Amino acid sequence: MSISSKRSVATAIFSGVSGLVFGLGLIVSHMIDPQRVADFLDIAGNWNPALAFVMGGAIVVAAPAFAYARRHSLSLIGNPISLPNRFNITPRLVGGAALFGIGWGLSGICPGPAIVLLANPTPQAIIFIAALVVGIWLTDTVLAVRSSTPDEAVPQASGD
Repeated sequence: MSISSKRSVATAIFSGVSGLVFGLGLIVSHMIDPQRVADFLDIAGNWNPALAFVMGGAIVVAAPAFAYARRHSLSLIGNPISLPNRFNITPRLVGGAALFGIGWGLSGICPGPAIVLLANPTPQAIIFIAALVVGIWLTDTVLAVRSSTPDEAVPQASGD
């Protein structure tokens, strides 16, 4: 077996185990319950701080991995590491974050818990996943059209 084949197998195993641990964490913390998320967002009413503790725990777990990634160009299994630029705030990033926040606030579901909810599907989870798929398709379609359209020519000021 070649090194790249071994790396592919290791990546698949690590990805599967990571997804399983993430899904189990969502179940154990009850973050697949849209009402739990709604209660976290309801600071003036029936506020439940549980999500803040889950987020804090996620930061504690992720911080060493990000520290490692900032100092190394390869992961522990040899895959290249590419971190996004933390300072490049674009309209697309802001729009995506706003759309995510609005959807999360209205439904109490985000993509990770929605996938876990599909194991025991509810109408709310199915509608969310359908909207997610349509949104991804629509975004890909709009970006493809935008990238295939030549930029408008910008008239240059003459020095006459």
